[in-house]
Amino acid sequence: MIAEIGHAALWLAAALALLQLGLGITVLRGRDDDGAMALAMRALAVAQGALTLFAFLSLILLFWRTDLSVELVAAHSASAKPWLYKVAGTWGNHEGSMLLWVMVMSLSGAGLGLFARRLDSAVLSAALGTQAAIGLGFFAFLLFASNPFARLNPPAVEGRGLNPVLQDPGLAFHPPTLYFGYVGLSVAFSIAIAGMLTDRVGPALARAMRPWVLASWVLLTAGIVAGSYWAYYELGWGGYWFWDPVENASLMPWLAATALLHSVSVLAARSALKAWTMMLALVAFSMSMVGTFLVRSGIITSVHAFAVDPLRGSFILALLALYVGGAMALFGWKIGGVREGERFDLVSREGALVANNLLLSVILALVFIGTLYPLAAEALDERISVGPPYFNTVVGPLALLLGLLLYVGPLLGWRRHRRGVPRSVALSGVIAAASLVTMLIVTRGEHLFACFGMAVAAGLAVASLSPLFGRRLGRVPMATWGMAVAHFGVAVSLAGMASEAAFTKETLVRAQPGEIVAVGSWQVELHDVMPVAGPNWSAIEAELRVSRGDGVEVLRPQSRAFASPPTVTSEAALSTHADGQLYAVLGDGREGEGWQLRLWWKPFVTLIWWGGLLIALGGLLALVGRTWREGRRARAIREPARW
Repeated sequence: MIAEIGHAALWLAAALALLQLGLGITVLRGRDDDGAMALAMRALAVAQGALTLFAFLSLILLFWRTDLSVELVAAHSASAKPWLYKVAGTWGNHEGSMLLWVMVMSLSGAGLGLFARRLDSAVLSAALGTQAAIGLGFFAFLLFASNPFARLNPPAVEGRGLNPVLQDPGLAFHPPTLYFGYVGLSVAFSIAIAGMLTDRVGPALARAMRPWVLASWVLLTAGIVAGSYWAYYELGWGGYWFWDPVENASLMPWLAATALLHSVSVLAARSALKAWTMMLALVAFSMSMVGTFLVRSGIITSVHAFAVDPLRGSFILALLALYVGGAMALFGWKIGGVREGERFDLVSREGALVANNLLLSVILALVFIGTLYPLAAEALDERISVGPPYFNTVVGPLALLLGLLLYVGPLLGWRRHRRGVPRSVALSGVIAAASLVTMLIVTRGEHLFACFGMAVAAGLAVASLSPLFGRRLGRVPMATWGMAVAHFGVAVSLAGMASEAAFTKETLVRAQPGEIVAVGSWQVELHDVMPVAGPNWSAIEAELRVSRGDGVEVLRPQSRAFASPPTVTSEAALSTHADGQLYAVLGDGREGEGWQLRLWWKPFVTLIWWGGLLIALGGLLALVGRTWREGRRARAIREPARW
């Protein structure tokens, strides 16, 4: 009965979305003199969010109970699976992940209806209508092509289980965080469409859009960082980014959202970059749609990809063409009527932000081409491989140039910069030059690109804090703190990447128990190999005794075998220290012949993820600061003046 109730809730939510769209069209035509329809649209958006949330919670309950009469549960769960993976397994499949997508979109629309009080009524109604139009397509996809509540008759005796690679706590955090980031961009998309439909593109629109962009960007950052670390320790290959097409599918919206975040701030504060901001709002959500197509169309094979049904891929491709094509057509039709914003000099903070946006856009274009070109070539019976060498070569230099731009951009004046070069910029340049010389000496001229990366990171660490120099820190706006922390996080991550590239040591051996192997400054003894059993797996586990100087630490890498579905995975063992991480993987072997060990020593590699978390924290500080300031202004307007 739970499945039928959840399915009915989806149908009802879809019906409300259709009604919401109809009311939006009516309001847009000027037939809502008393505002009743606009008010009804807000109520419909909230009800729609509540219904989709109810449907999603129903699916979670079905997975929790392991209801094997539901086809999705039987295909992706099992009674012996730990409770965490029963719950997280709800979105560890195609249908469940799409329901999560639709739920987040509906809740975003509900949030827009509840909290966007400062938007003009006509603009808000047009935005809610756009949000309903997007939701309708995905409701149709769930109800007609990808029903998560379909029954299985007769019920299965036992479920097939969840993909073992996904049986990790990361599944509980990484996909939902990314989804909230992806779909949150739909609100920015809807507000941009509404602004163009009503011819009201300006600072007020940007101020309404900015919190959604900032929140989405924070969540995308946190989700990408979590996913990177999950892949790093789970897949057993020792890397943090492989330029997998689905990894790129999460990176592309983040790049567009980063550019949009800077652009919308200029529009909100200085009434400039109107057309550019509207375009970026459309592109950011379009990249989310492209990512949806890549992951769920079956066009690629990946641990991230779920669907292999061409019908579903065609459905999503049709939605992509409809929404993105329609939005771009509207942009071409309306943007000529958008008045030019305030002018500014090339050497100004606006000019630096434009340069920032151009670099991000070029990086986005290069990643987009490198990701989709091999797929297009394969459709024409030509196989072309585009991997890390291409992306590292074309994206790396532009990323370093972007880092250099952060030295000076935040210190320039608005509209025109009348002062000289700040001393902190010169100091940052000196530190960068000294770091480059030091790295070249230490590496003996090898790993040249990593040397430049470390130099840029060292200078940026100082430059990022420059906006705080000479100020009373207690009075610095929280948004400024957020900018400084985020830029400092970029420096920290860049330093970790450069260090990992320049100083990583790797050892691959076949060792017998009692044998000692060296990797970097570490001594690793294979003490024993033994069988162990888990809740729904069995494994061969190695006991490694590792040391450098005083003290011995024990690492236990495993080779796990899952019965449902039958799969073998490598579980890496990590030893984390202030100066880096020792990474150990157990490979094939047998008693008498030895066991394959793959060992890495990665100096300062954890800076990559600590820096990513600092970037997200900076965005969160900026979001809280701006929200608090906007709330204070709204209260000041509502309160009567006191004499």
